[in-house]
Amino acid sequence: MAIAMICSCGFIILEHNPGGIDVTDEIKSANRYRWAVWGSMVLAYMVVFFHRLAAGVVRADITEAFDLSPSAFGNMASAYFYAYMVMQIPVGMMADSLGARMTVSIGMLLAGTGSVVFGMAPTPFWLLAGRFMVGIGVSTVFVSILKVQSQWFKEREFGTMSGLTSFVGNMGGVLAQAPLALLVGIFSWRASFVTIGIGTLLIALLCWTVIRNKPEDKGYPPVSEQSGAGKVAPLPLIQSLKISASNWRLWPVFVFFGCYSGVYLAFSGTWGTPYLQDVYHMTVGQASSIVSYAVYGTILGGFSAGAISDKLGLRKTPLIAMNLVATAVWLTIVILWKGMPPVMALRPLFFLAGFSATSYVISWAIIKEINHPQSTGVAIALVNTGAFLGSALITTFMGKVLENLSHLPPQARFTSALWICLGATVLGLVCSFLFPETRCRNTYNRP
Repeated sequence: MAIAMICSCGFIILEHNPGGIDVTDEIKSANRYRWAVWGSMVLAYMVVFFHRLAAGVVRADITEAFDLSPSAFGNMASAYFYAYMVMQIPVGMMADSLGARMTVSIGMLLAGTGSVVFGMAPTPFWLLAGRFMVGIGVSTVFVSILKVQSQWFKEREFGTMSGLTSFVGNMGGVLAQAPLALLVGIFSWRASFVTIGIGTLLIALLCWTVIRNKPEDKGYPPVSEQSGAGKVAPLPLIQSLKISASNWRLWPVFVFFGCYSGVYLAFSGTWGTPYLQDVYHMTVGQASSIVSYAVYGTILGGFSAGAISDKLGLRKTPLIAMNLVATAVWLTIVILWKGMPPVMALRPLFFLAGFSATSYVISWAIIKEINHPQSTGVAIALVNTGAFLGSALITTFMGKVLENLSHLPPQARFTSALWICLGATVLGLVCSFLFPETRCRNTYNRP
């Protein structure tokens, strides 16, 4: 129901036609069906965010069941990110060759199986294997959904649609906080993940049934013809990779994305709930409810960042403004309050941390606009590798710091770990000043 309402709102926003241009029934039909395609894919994207942020909520149950140290738990949680990272270039190639429909359907099938394995794991090995399988499976969704957006939506809609995609996807992150804690409390963490796995298998079937790679697959004219643009022949995959990797402007985005996505995912997905449990002596329900405010901030930021950027016709300026807010938030948490802000300040701080982290939504459009038009999928996949390398490293390093400082009080341990979040945020801010201002146009052949 929620996705249907969002699709309807998005349809109204993007299909508003103030110029009074006559649109044929065929194009109207294509514009309606694209929301079914997009809706199926963002449902899969909600599964991505659920698993991305679920580990911290079940930390106590899993560490008790398998007697895991903080470092071992961090490694287990990071398995998702490492799997996601190594799959980005292959997924970009799969999306270009097999198509988004088959790529996402197979991915959801594997993710559902991995979630069942995770829930039924008899040993830490199978726990890690299930988490890794989930990471491989859900890694297919992000690049594929952006690929589908480039086929079913116009270029000027890309930033708005990227934000809308982030908005709905993050709803899965909300489900991975307090609702998951409630579900685990009523049943168990094992039953919860098995049930989620079965639901994911049903989503795989839905994706195969509904998704079409491009309008022509349903007999509709391509978006390039609908908008009057010419059709450009695709580049070979290896050539696309060489062109993207040799573009120096891509690499500051690579580091930035790793820092900002990494900090958000490591904190909200793995260490945020344990931080509140250990430092503030909260229950898992109380802690996950407060961490949810970071997800709420991401939902609002993800939805508005791309739309505001499109409206202003600017990329770099709004992105840097959000990065300055993110830096101020972590300075406040780590230095001003030494890792223990007042309880009443936690919700607004976490909300701002999540909201400002979504400057990476604007970076999706920047990646598209600084690269060869026909190597977009590979360029996004390459930068997304950095995002999950950063997420894996930050999650792992925080776990190692917590384990190495286990002799200190909880506040001191977590303050030291949170310095990693502050340092990565500052590094990402520095990188963002190296971005070009594309003004919402492709600048690949421009100096």
